[in-house]
Amino acid sequence: MTFPILRDEWNLETIMAAYLEYLKQEFPKIDDELYQYVEGVLTSSADDFEDSGEIFDAVGEVLQEVANDKSEDDIKVICEKLWGIMKPGSNDSNVAKKENRVLEAPVHLKSLSDNSETDMGEIKSIWVTQRDDNLKVDAKKLEKAEAKLKQRQEKRVADMQAKPAAGPLKLETASASQVTSRKDAKMEAKGSNRTQDIRIENFDVAFGERVLLQGADLLLSFGRRYGLVGRNGHGKTTLLRMISGGQLRIPSHVSILHVEQEVVGDETPALQSVLECDTKREDLLKREREINAAVNAGTADSKMAEELSEVYVALQTIEADKAPARASRILNGLGFTVEMQSRKTKEFSGGWRMRLALARALFSKPDLLLLDEPTNMLDIKAIIWLENYLQNWPTTLLVVSHDRNFLDTVPTDVIHLYAQRLEAYRGNYEQFEKTKNEKLKNQQREWEAQQQHREHVQAFIDRFRFNANRASSVQSKIKMLEKLPELKPVEKEADVILRFPVVDPLSPPILQLSEVSFSYDSKRTIFSNVNLNATLESRICIVGDNGAGKTTLLKIIMGILSPSRGDRITHRNLKFGYFSQHHVDQLEMNLCSVELLQQAFPGKPVEEYRRQLGSFGVSGDLALQSIASLSGGQKSRVAFAVMCMGNPNFLVLDEPTNHLDIESIHALGLAINKYSGGVILVSHDERLIRMVCKELWICGNGSVHSIEGGFDEYRRIVEQELAEQNK
Repeated sequence: MTFPILRDEWNLETIMAAYLEYLKQEFPKIDDELYQYVEGVLTSSADDFEDSGEIFDAVGEVLQEVANDKSEDDIKVICEKLWGIMKPGSNDSNVAKKENRVLEAPVHLKSLSDNSETDMGEIKSIWVTQRDDNLKVDAKKLEKAEAKLKQRQEKRVADMQAKPAAGPLKLETASASQVTSRKDAKMEAKGSNRTQDIRIENFDVAFGERVLLQGADLLLSFGRRYGLVGRNGHGKTTLLRMISGGQLRIPSHVSILHVEQEVVGDETPALQSVLECDTKREDLLKREREINAAVNAGTADSKMAEELSEVYVALQTIEADKAPARASRILNGLGFTVEMQSRKTKEFSGGWRMRLALARALFSKPDLLLLDEPTNMLDIKAIIWLENYLQNWPTTLLVVSHDRNFLDTVPTDVIHLYAQRLEAYRGNYEQFEKTKNEKLKNQQREWEAQQQHREHVQAFIDRFRFNANRASSVQSKIKMLEKLPELKPVEKEADVILRFPVVDPLSPPILQLSEVSFSYDSKRTIFSNVNLNATLESRICIVGDNGAGKTTLLKIIMGILSPSRGDRITHRNLKFGYFSQHHVDQLEMNLCSVELLQQAFPGKPVEEYRRQLGSFGVSGDLALQSIASLSGGQKSRVAFAVMCMGNPNFLVLDEPTNHLDIESIHALGLAINKYSGGVILVSHDERLIRMVCKELWICGNGSVHSIEGGFDEYRRIVEQELAEQNK
């Protein structure tokens, strides 16, 4: 198929018609929404593509998912042809060669468009959703979007040329200021400060121009476990970084370990990587090997023999011989099998290397351990183990978590970050909520009582202000009002509301898996004989160990992967919305949220993008901030907005709570319960599972099966397995 039309003389309507004709030829069963997405990407970014490889990077993955019968090389050939349509005469296309500057024949755009629409109707089957005319991309809006995109990109190029030495996107940085008492400063200078308690007084923390904490105080008593809670974006992670990075000063003799980055992969076995955290033990063992080598070589003297005896005593004192067993127990509790413990760290994925970083921290036992969302990379079995392990933590622990059950189990104290200050409460999260709510009620009652008193006194003053006989009383009342403490009404945090789209009902059957099996190769079967039936009323939760195949099962359900055996049957109008574990990390970080939606769904009014973001709590200036500057929870809400922009009628959510705060997780549960479509959920958040789950499925040991008794029964099974491991 050739398109002998000069690129200079092509307009947007012609290009769109050409794309339509070619795409419908290669992908006759492409979903309308996917087609609209591909069409929008190609037309809005036509001038920005340099070659067919960039087209493949932009839409190749989507096209490959649509056509299971085409290989990656086939998709690349198709992208070359699309490049030929876009840029006739280009070197890497054999599709559209610019032979001369004269058209071979007149081009009738109307007939080309009419034929395209007619042919499209002929190739549609009952499994392809009929396309609403209102959903068609408006050419004028696309031209405007293309012009805006081009203008924005030209500006970026100009900025890069003006600053050739500039690196990648530079984000705002956090800063902190702190008032230190003279007494503490003198003790620190003399080295006489031996306290294990940490007191940071009257400090401020800002992120760029935004103040996160002002005049705050933080007291961490040695041996207590603190849970740091607060809304997304209020500065919890930033506070941990300020402490670990030294911007907020604490006694220099207090050792700190902040588990934030994954272990660097190298040739070191996992178990040895954990053991190396104990530097004292490693130094003693190294010296022992050096002295023994000298003894064997005959070069040792009497002093070395004495030193070797001292080394043996030191090793015995720190119980060095028990260290491998202790490290192995920690790794086992976090999901590392015996075989995995001997595997090189470079062979593990990022999630497992984060677990390895957590294992190293638990093994080294610093004076102050800082954990930021430690349950995010763990399955339920590992979470239960960690909860039990941390209840006996011997030093000071400060943990940021949004796992309600974890916060009810681990902390002895809760620190609430709210309104630019820190407030400490004794007890776990449940006790914190009760105390906080009662405190807020008392504050509100005091304020209301004072307001009534002020009004009563002011009425007396106004009534007798010009009465000479009551002048002294009036003056007394005025002075009394001036001396009253200024109470403020309670500022309640706004409720978090998430709204999924309203969808039309579908008649069953909706989704069925019949005798489905999946294998990556003949030796490795992930699961077999899976039978699953889902409707728009389904609320299915899938649990199981990491690596058991939960994400693989979700991809089979959505048709991204094809089963090795068995059948997948879906309704012809079923439209999935997929939230993956790594959805947040895959967002375009240098765009703002509105621009991201414009890029994914071009041609709509800006108000529609803002309204969609507002449904997930991303409103006002927040929608115009770069995504890179948002907190993890705010990025998750943007990802939800992108997922729902296409009005899916079945949601597939893979670990959606990883970055959400407690209030947002609760709002997510409410939104799922109100949603009129179906939901299949993979999660390790016990509270969310209990809130929405109607069916619980366990994935593991090569099978996927439902369990009677719900989450209570699953937790009982997991705790029994952990008890057997610890015997």
